[in-house]
Amino acid sequence: MKVFDLSLTVFAFALTAKIVDASPQGLSFAEFLSMKVKLWNFIIFTGMLFAWNFIFSLSGLYESKRLSTRRSEVMDAVKATALVTILLGACAALLNLRMISVPFLVLFWSLCSGILIGCRLIVRHSLRMLRRRGRNLHHILILGTNSRAIDFANRIAAKPEFGYRLVGFVDDQWPGTQDFLKTGFNLCCNFAELTDYLRHNVIDEVAIYLPLRSLYSNASQLAGLFEQHGIIMRLDSDVFNFKIAKARTDVFDGDSQITARGGGPDGWAVFSKRSLDLVVASVLLFLLSPIFLITALLIKLNSKGPIFFGQKRVGLNKRQFVMYKFRTMVPDAEKMQEQLVHLNEMTGPVFKIKNDPRITRIGRILRKTSIDELPQLLNVLIGDMSLVGPRAMSVRDYQFFNEDWQRRRFSVRPGITCLWQITGRNSISFEQWMELDMEYIDRWSLWLDLKILVQTIPAVLKGSGAA
Repeated sequence: MKVFDLSLTVFAFALTAKIVDASPQGLSFAEFLSMKVKLWNFIIFTGMLFAWNFIFSLSGLYESKRLSTRRSEVMDAVKATALVTILLGACAALLNLRMISVPFLVLFWSLCSGILIGCRLIVRHSLRMLRRRGRNLHHILILGTNSRAIDFANRIAAKPEFGYRLVGFVDDQWPGTQDFLKTGFNLCCNFAELTDYLRHNVIDEVAIYLPLRSLYSNASQLAGLFEQHGIIMRLDSDVFNFKIAKARTDVFDGDSQITARGGGPDGWAVFSKRSLDLVVASVLLFLLSPIFLITALLIKLNSKGPIFFGQKRVGLNKRQFVMYKFRTMVPDAEKMQEQLVHLNEMTGPVFKIKNDPRITRIGRILRKTSIDELPQLLNVLIGDMSLVGPRAMSVRDYQFFNEDWQRRRFSVRPGITCLWQITGRNSISFEQWMELDMEYIDRWSLWLDLKILVQTIPAVLKGSGAA
C-alpha cells in the first residue's frame, strides 16, 4: 500500500505538471523532466518521497480500517494529502521551484485527494464484499453477558461487512444468566474453563464487557492469558454507562488511558474556533472603533462614572474573569440590586428587569441596540470568551444554580452570542435557555458558529428580547 500510494502521488504530481504545462510563468513539463537528470533534483525528489511516506503513515493510512467509517477513512486521506501539499509548497518556496505555483498546489491536492480516496473506497468495497461472503473473518469471543455485551454482539451481527464471526460468550453464572440464554447466543464456557477453551478453538480477538468489579478481579488476571496466546483484546471503554460523554483512548507520559469528554470541542476544533475568534474580533474592533469613541463620549456626557463596566463572570470550567461592557447603569448599581429582587422578571437564578430604574437614558439605547456588548470583543481577544458560546454568568447568578446538568454549560468558553441570543433572549424561560446551551454544546461545529454569527445580525437589528 505504501508503494502504491507513493506511485499514485507521483502520478498526481506528473499529471498536475502536464495540465499546467501551458503556464507562461513556470517551467514547462518538458523542462521539468529534463531537470530530473540532475543529481540535486533527484535528491530533492527522493527526499520528498520519504517525507510523503512519513506523512501518510503518521496520518493513519496504514492502520486497520476494518471498523472505521467511510467518512473517517476519507478524512484521513484528505488530511494526509493536505499535509503533503503544504510540504510541497514549503519546499517550492525554499528552493525557488518556479513551476510549483498556487494553482499547481491546488490542482495537485485535488487530484491527489481524489485518486487516493477513489482507490481506497474501491479497496474498502472489495474487502467488505469478501467479508460478506465469509472470507477474511476474525473470530471474536465476548467476555461478559450483560446488556452492553449483548448490544455489542447485535452490532456485530448487523454489520457482516466488518468481517467478525461471533464465537460466543464467556461468563460465570449470575442473576442475569437466564435472561441472556433467552437471546439465543452461545455461552461457550465459564472463566474457570476459559484456559482450556482457548487452547482448542480459533480465537482472533476477545471483547471484554465485564462490570467494573469483575473487570478488576477477573480481566486483570485473564489479560495475561490472552497476551500469552497473542490474542487481540478489546476493552469496553464505557464501563460507567456514560449518557453524554464520549470515551476515547489517550496517551499520558507513554501510558495508554481511557478519557471521557462530555463538553465542547477539543483538538483541532478548538484551534479552528479560536482562530475564527481572533480574526473576526480583530476585524470588528478595527471597523467599529468609531462607534467605540462615539459611545464613550455619550456615556461621559450623560452621567458621571466610568465608561466601561467590569464585572466578575464565571467562564470556562468555572474560572472567574472580568467581563467588560459599556456602562449602561448609574454608579453603584450592583449595590442597589438586592433592593430590586422582588421586581425580577426572569425565572431561575438570573436577574433581569425590563424597565430597570438603574439604567441611564443613553444606557437604554445601548442595550436596545446591543452596543453595550461590544467591549466583550476585548475579552475574546484575551481568550476569556469566544464569539459564540453560552452566555457568561455573573458570580451571583451562578451561586443560585440548583441542577448539576446545567453546569455543563461551563465546559466551553462563554460567548457574546449563542442560540439563546437568536431565539428570544430575555423572552424565554431560564430552563429553555439552559436547554439551548446544552443543544449548542452537543451540536457544535464551526458551521454552527458561523450560522449563529450571521443570524445574530438581524436579531440585534430587531432588538429581539433585548432589555
